[in-house]
Amino acid sequence: MASGSIIHPGIIESINGNRVSVRILSQSACSSCHAKQACTVADMKDKIIDAELDQAENRKPGDEVMVRMDESLGRKAVILGYGLPLVVLVASIIIFLSLLKHEGLAALLSILMLVPYYFVLYLFRDRLHKEFRFRIE
Repeated sequence: MASGSIIHPGIIESINGNRVSVRILSQSACSSCHAKQACTVADMKDKIIDAELDQAENRKPGDEVMVRMDESLGRKAVILGYGLPLVVLVASIIIFLSLLKHEGLAALLSILMLVPYYFVLYLFRDRLHKEFRFRIE
């Protein structure tokens, strides 16, 4: 295990060249709690992610693997997905409230300001896909 990495156990679903589809079980912190049966907050679900496989490795579907991503990239993903949109939302609502003096319209326009932000992220998806790589251990 590498220090400063996010590591999840997973099972290989399919292999296409050096690209591997891995099914991981995403768990919230409380999903391992003994009272999760009575709690609606518990969250466990399967996710399929794409990872890179070294050509020298001999893996096949059904193999259990560890999927790793650098922790700094995880933080960057959270900032791009949640932090910057929050800044855009708060800044735009302050600007629209001072210009329009109408709270409903300011809120609507602020939410609409997120559309260009996520569209730009969509345009850069190939570059982001190259940067945010999962690796098989």
